[in-house]
Amino acid sequence: MDLKTVLSFFGGIGLFLYGMSVMSTGLKNAAGDKLKIILEKVAGKRITAILVGILVTMLIQSSSATDMMVIGFVDSALMNLSQAIGVIMGANIGTTVTAQITAFDLASYAPFLLFAGCIVALFVKNTTAQNIGKVVLGFGMLFVGIGILKSAIKVLADSAAFVKALTFLEHPAVCILFGILFTALLQSSSSSIVIFQAFAVEGMLSYEECVFLIIGAAIGSVTPNLLASLTTGRNGKRTALLNLFFNLIRGAMLTLIVLLIPAVPRFIQSLSPGDVARQVANTHTVFAVFAVLVISPFADRIVKLTEKTVPLRESEQQTLEDRRLVYLANISTKTIPAVAMSQAKLETVRMGGIAAGNLKTAVRYFFDPSQTELFDQVEETEETVDWLNKAIEDRMVELRTMPMSDKDVFRLSRLILVVSNFERISDHAENIIEFAAKMKSAKAVLSETAVAELKTLADAVIDNLDRAMEVFKEERFELLEETKAKEQEIDDMQERFIANHVSRLMTSACDPLGGVIFTDMCTDLERCGDQAMNIAEALVRDQA
Repeated sequence: MDLKTVLSFFGGIGLFLYGMSVMSTGLKNAAGDKLKIILEKVAGKRITAILVGILVTMLIQSSSATDMMVIGFVDSALMNLSQAIGVIMGANIGTTVTAQITAFDLASYAPFLLFAGCIVALFVKNTTAQNIGKVVLGFGMLFVGIGILKSAIKVLADSAAFVKALTFLEHPAVCILFGILFTALLQSSSSSIVIFQAFAVEGMLSYEECVFLIIGAAIGSVTPNLLASLTTGRNGKRTALLNLFFNLIRGAMLTLIVLLIPAVPRFIQSLSPGDVARQVANTHTVFAVFAVLVISPFADRIVKLTEKTVPLRESEQQTLEDRRLVYLANISTKTIPAVAMSQAKLETVRMGGIAAGNLKTAVRYFFDPSQTELFDQVEETEETVDWLNKAIEDRMVELRTMPMSDKDVFRLSRLILVVSNFERISDHAENIIEFAAKMKSAKAVLSETAVAELKTLADAVIDNLDRAMEVFKEERFELLEETKAKEQEIDDMQERFIANHVSRLMTSACDPLGGVIFTDMCTDLERCGDQAMNIAEALVRDQA
């Protein structure tokens, strides 16, 4: 074994891994955001989630990438853990396609694939065509890398020292541990399986050793997700842990089966006699499908185990309660229109209470930024309001297909506008905490007079928002004149306070950054007042 062989070995691995990366990137770019939309829209049914996981992973050739998208969706509450485990299970099946492809001996076609992919990627101006060209280019690089790897392995097979070094893999436990560590290093189970496949083809690994290496590779594949979850919230960490628990259970179950019923791997081996590459690929696929079929009925228990390991905080429990439809959950186009309209209004009022509460919390944080937990609370509630905005609007659009009177059609359209106004109020709440954070980081200060004026304006806006919500909820339109008068006072306050602050800036009574934030704060509060007025007046014409 010489240096050239060693360099060829690692060069083959490098080219193969880079080809996988180029192919995966090209596939993801060609698909655009469609894959994310498919994942985001995944239905609650477990079988649907599994099928989506299989499809997405087959398309992007990376279970880790699929799992990371799932972590992001769960962390942002676009998907729950029960849906996530279905997608994760499907990803474990979808990732086996790579080994099935590489089991074909396509090395002789690789140069043509490289040429064709390069021409399309470099010289075709259409973006989609370029991405497809990159897929073909990556595919060619993958097989060239495997070819170089196999050639190096043939030379290594003649090295007594190297062959002796591999004897440590004779024990199943060692094989599983090596599979875990090797896959964790490569951060790709597909890549490690293909490399094991190449070693098996050249006689450096036995089929029996590959069986246990495959089990270890599945466990090691969760490493990228565990690392990615370190920068996510608790839901993201739960998702990565969910993936780990599933693969640990899968690994333990398959190990017991292989050890206690050796006829199982022998049967899989007999499906492709004389073709060890296909035997490895088939084992990878059969193990994945079998594990999903057996474990899927108990998936909810794995979810509960994950939630017990990383328990829900009180605030997280509240978030889960908020991020669901309460009054519109069971409403359909078969519901009596009058009932549907009543429930739609109740759902809108519920969302309004959450948005108004978020504004109040943001104002509290602005005047007391030492309460750092309030910053995270506002951010999380803003995501909840965004979720409710989309969910409620989607359901109201569905209701629009019902046979309705002109009055109900108008009322529904106004409710949609109110939902939008509540969402904007929560957006302003997020702006307000960002103003406070900016002042805190830059150590900007406001004069006592400026603080007092902002408190006066904020109190007036919150008071009028509460009044507007009462007008909307109870349809007490006799309070409209008072609401309008208060809104005019808010407008006048904003103009007067900004003029006062400009005068203070001219005399250097406040620092410049504080002056900018003061003006922005006044503007955001005044706009919240405008939204409140829109809410109060939303159903007035309905009474005409």
